[in-house]
Amino acid sequence: MLFAVDVGNTNTVFAVFDGSVKLSEWRCSTNILRTADEYFVWLEALMDLSGINFKEISNVIISSVVPKVVLNLRILSSRYFSCRPLVVGKSDCHVPIDIRVDQGVLVGADRIVNSVGAFNRYGGDLIIVDFGTATTFDVVASDGAYIGGVIAPGVNLSVKALHDESAALPHIDISKPKNVVGTNTVDCMKSGIFWGYLSLIEGLVQKIRVERDSESKVIATGGLAPLFSTETTFFNYVNLDLTLSGLLDIYNFNSKENLNED
Repeated sequence: MLFAVDVGNTNTVFAVFDGSVKLSEWRCSTNILRTADEYFVWLEALMDLSGINFKEISNVIISSVVPKVVLNLRILSSRYFSCRPLVVGKSDCHVPIDIRVDQGVLVGADRIVNSVGAFNRYGGDLIIVDFGTATTFDVVASDGAYIGGVIAPGVNLSVKALHDESAALPHIDISKPKNVVGTNTVDCMKSGIFWGYLSLIEGLVQKIRVERDSESKVIATGGLAPLFSTETTFFNYVNLDLTLSGLLDIYNFNSKENLNED
C-alpha cells in the first residue's frame, strides 16, 4: 500500500492507497516541531479505526511546501514503514510533465502535483484554481506542461489580516452573504470577502484566457472550492482530491520508470 502526504502551509493531509483506491484520509495542522514518533502515534490510531494495518504500507510519497517538516516525515517512513520516501521536487522523484518557467525558478511541489493530477484527468489547456493558504492559479499547456501561474493572498489569510490589523473589525466565518451591499459590519465584510474573491477569480481566469487566446478549462480544488463554485460558471470541474490523485500519479510514474530500468 502507498502512504501519501501533502504538506501545506496550514494543514497536512495523509492518505493510504491500495492500488488506485483511496482507503482513508486524515489531516492535521502543519507543525514543524512534530516528531516522527508523534506522527506515528496519531496515525496508527487513525489507521486502526479505519481497519488499516500500517505494516502493509510499503511505499511513501511526500509533497511539501514546508521544507522543515520533511526530515521528520523521512524518519517516519524509514522507522515505521521501512522505506525511503519519494519527495516531489527532489532529483530522484521524476514527474511526467515538463516545467516551462524561468531558469532557476523553483515551483512549489503542490503546484506541480496538482498539474499532474489535473492533466491526467482532464487533458491539457487548463487553469487550476487552488484555495489554499494562498489562492493560486496554475496554467497547464495542451501537452501537459506547467507554464506558470498567479499567486494571490488566500481567503482565510485575508480574513485574518482584516481582523488582526483593524481594531474595530471582528473575525468572521467565510460564507455567502444574502446581499452584495451589507447593512452591518459583518455582512459588509462577508460581501467583500465572498464577492470580492469571486470577482478576482473570474477576472484572472478571463485575463489568462485572453492572454493565451484559449478557452482553457478551469479546475477548482481546495477546501473553499465548493462554496465559491455555487456562484460561478467559470469552474468546469471541482476536485477536492486533486493533490492526492497527483501524488498517486507521480508515484505510479516513478514505479514504471524503475521497472523499465530493470
